[in-house]
Amino acid sequence: MDVVIESANVLVVDDEGAIRYSVSKTLQRVGYTVAEAASGEEALDMMGGQTYDVVLTDIRMPGLDGVDLVRRIKEMDADTIVILMTGYPSLSTAVEALRLGAHDYLIKPSSSQDIRQSVAKGVERSRNLKRRRNLLDAIRNNVQELSRNDADFAAALGLVDGDDKQRLMDAVTEPTANTVMTLGPLTIYPGRYQIAVGDRPIDLTPTEFDLLLYLAAHRGRVVSCHELVREVRGYGVDETEAREVIRPHVSNLRRKLKTAGQDADIIINVRGIGYRLSEQVE
Repeated sequence: MDVVIESANVLVVDDEGAIRYSVSKTLQRVGYTVAEAASGEEALDMMGGQTYDVVLTDIRMPGLDGVDLVRRIKEMDADTIVILMTGYPSLSTAVEALRLGAHDYLIKPSSSQDIRQSVAKGVERSRNLKRRRNLLDAIRNNVQELSRNDADFAAALGLVDGDDKQRLMDAVTEPTANTVMTLGPLTIYPGRYQIAVGDRPIDLTPTEFDLLLYLAAHRGRVVSCHELVREVRGYGVDETEAREVIRPHVSNLRRKLKTAGQDADIIINVRGIGYRLSEQVE
C-alpha cells in the first residue's frame, strides 16, 4: 500500500470532470490534500490565493491550454512543480513543456501508480527547492548581519559617515534574482548547483550543494549527521545510519574542492558529533 508520510497540496486541472475526480481520488487515498480546477484560467485564479506543492494539468483544454499554463505558473513562481498529462502525445509538445520547466509528462490513461509516483517525486522536488531557498535566505541574513556590524563599527570609528554607511548597507541588502554569494574563499552560484575557487568552477550534486549551504548557514557550530540528513535529504534516521548517509557526500565534496586547489579541510569532521566549516569561511 502507498503511504504518504507528510501531506502536500496538489491542484488537479482538467476540463473533463470524470478525469479530475479519478485523479483526485487516487491522490487523496494516499493522504494528499487535493483541489480541482476545470480550466487553466480557474487554476490561475486558485493559485492567487493558495500555494500548491504540485500542479497536475491536462495539456489539451479550451482557452488556456496546459503548455501555456506552465508558462504562466512559472512566471508566478518558478519553483512550482508542474506535471503535464495528455492523451495526444507528441515530441514537440513534450520538448516545449520540459523547456518551460514542467517536471514530468504523463501519457493518459495513466495508472494510479504512475500518477502517485510522479506526484511523490514532484513533492520531493518542491520541498528540496524550499529547503534550498531557506538555506540561501539564512546565509544572506548572516552576511547582512555581519555587514551591518562592520558598518556600525566603521561608523563608530569615524571611518565612514552616515551616507557612506547607508551605501554600504544598500550594497549588501539589495536583493537580486540571481545573487552570487561569497563564502570565504568560495563563490556560490545559487541557481546552478555550482561553486568556484578563484576562477575554477566546481559542479556539485544537489545534495553536495545543499550540504555545503546548510553548514554555511549554521557556521560557527557543529552540525550532527542526523540533522544534516533531516534538513538536506528530507528524512529522519538515527545517528549511526546518518553518518553512513552523509560521509560519501562529504568525501566527494572534499575531493572536488581539493581538485580545484582548495584546502579539502574546509569541512571539519568533529569525531563522534558531526561536521562544521573551518574558520576560513568566517
